[in-house]
Amino acid sequence: MEQRRPDGLEWSLDEKLSMIRDAGFDGAGVRFADKAYAKTCTDFLSAHGMTWQAQAYPQTVDDLKPIIEHVQEFGADHINLQPDVRPYTVEECFPLIDGWLQLAADADIKLQIETHRNRMTTDLLFTLQLLDHYPDLRLTGDLSHYVVGREFWYPLSDTDQALMHRIIDNCWGFHGRVASREQIQLQMNFPQHQHWVELFMAWWEHGFRQWRAKAASDATLTFLCELGPPEYAMTGADGYELSDRWLEAQQMKDRVRALWVRVNSDK
Repeated sequence: MEQRRPDGLEWSLDEKLSMIRDAGFDGAGVRFADKAYAKTCTDFLSAHGMTWQAQAYPQTVDDLKPIIEHVQEFGADHINLQPDVRPYTVEECFPLIDGWLQLAADADIKLQIETHRNRMTTDLLFTLQLLDHYPDLRLTGDLSHYVVGREFWYPLSDTDQALMHRIIDNCWGFHGRVASREQIQLQMNFPQHQHWVELFMAWWEHGFRQWRAKAASDATLTFLCELGPPEYAMTGADGYELSDRWLEAQQMKDRVRALWVRVNSDK
């Protein structure tokens, strides 16, 4: 919901929340490090019967403690944790993951670790090694980062598809963005991008089906339409984006909802 335009124009927080509600989204991702900000957002979302996930970016185990306190006060479907550390070895991750999982379990709060560049999960193979140690680790799949990070050729090889499916099979939620091997965020409507769009739609369908097979009947799957501002978004020489990102987020919502309906109708 940030614009970062050359002219400095930004929507107010109230405008952003109202736009999300009026566009028919079920909820939003909310940064929980700022308690006042989290309260404002969750008060609005709660008043309109909407839901939210608590976004967290801890660098230490203790960094998660205030986030948990805020979730206990304001609620959340789950904590979406981006581990803001870059260990050299997998073994260095274990005390952090163990600590975060224990804090969440003690508070009876669901926690998912997001796949994301410049984080503990930046590399696909490194993250797969984490899954070797934590086979039941719940991930939030922002799959775009691995497409760029590994510079997958298109069409993907069977080997690369299998690696991605292993990540997806541990996903309990998704952040929606379509990438190519060289660009983190593509415009979903541009004709030249459609083969990448279809690849991501197929991955999300696989993700929905594997989640449906393992989740409780009353569980909730979250899919966050997460189209970021520049430099995620492509811009022209004038600094303005090449497409209407807010419109694209709504189009993504509609396409993913239709996919979800189809997956559930096939049960």
